[in-house]
Amino acid sequence: MFKIEDILRGKDFISIHDFSKEEIEYMLKVGAEIKRMQKQGIPHPCLAGKTLGMIFQKSSTRTRIAFEVGMYQLGGHALFLSPRDIQIGRGETIKDTALVLSRMLDGIMIRTFDHDEVLELAHWASIPIINGLTDLLHPTQVIGDLMTIKEHKGELKGLKLAFIGDGNNVAHSLLFGGAKVGMDVVIASPGGFEPDAKILAVAQKDATETGATLAVVKDPEEAAADADVVYTDVWASMGQEDQAPEKEQQFLAYQVNSRLLSLAKKDAIVLHCLPAKRGKEITDEVMDGPQSVVFDEAENRLHAHKAIMALTM
Repeated sequence: MFKIEDILRGKDFISIHDFSKEEIEYMLKVGAEIKRMQKQGIPHPCLAGKTLGMIFQKSSTRTRIAFEVGMYQLGGHALFLSPRDIQIGRGETIKDTALVLSRMLDGIMIRTFDHDEVLELAHWASIPIINGLTDLLHPTQVIGDLMTIKEHKGELKGLKLAFIGDGNNVAHSLLFGGAKVGMDVVIASPGGFEPDAKILAVAQKDATETGATLAVVKDPEEAAADADVVYTDVWASMGQEDQAPEKEQQFLAYQVNSRLLSLAKKDAIVLHCLPAKRGKEITDEVMDGPQSVVFDEAENRLHAHKAIMALTM
């Protein structure tokens, strides 16, 4: 088994902004190597005997399966912890939960609504905390995205990624990820649904170091023009289901369809973090079309998450 450097051992994985360009590139390298070994049937139990606690305040398909299967393939064990399974769902403080779990586990993955809960958990825990998604950020998703783009494009620096839709947690992490690796990112959102201005400002500072350009526009056609990657997500994120009918009206012009895709480069690839509302933010024709790498992207969540765990735990 190849040797994993200890440069990130014990470190929390909360935001892509927290890591250097070199550290992110190393994550992608480890993810690619782990994927190669998995495909070739080469055992890689680098976390043998270790245990990951998975706190899920939000339901999940890809995140849960990627972490649970990934931990198994790395030789360790994962425990699924819903609010009904632990006392945090009955009022135990995050501080006490962190202090107790730190004495029994080797790492914690948390998927929740409030980003401050992850920060508080990390403050009190003495073991690595992995952010599996909050309403503010979705960093583990974007490591898988960068891995997918690199597989299909061979590089990241200098590419243009157009994100079409709500300026949500995925958009925020794409801004951070693009800025760190030198990839241009354009977010196209209707007025009132742009990414958080503070996130954009922080990402802009990172971008000055790598030469990436970041922009937020209202026109989806402007964003898609000459793009190497076209990315979309559901218009109403988890917990916003009551807003879906209203958002559908406001986002009608933001559908990724064959007409919009035709504005991108001929060899552009299409990404979607899933789950998809087919016929809403993306058409079947595009999602199932030859430029779609959506299911490569979904698979790479497994390999990317394994890399994150192997490096931090």
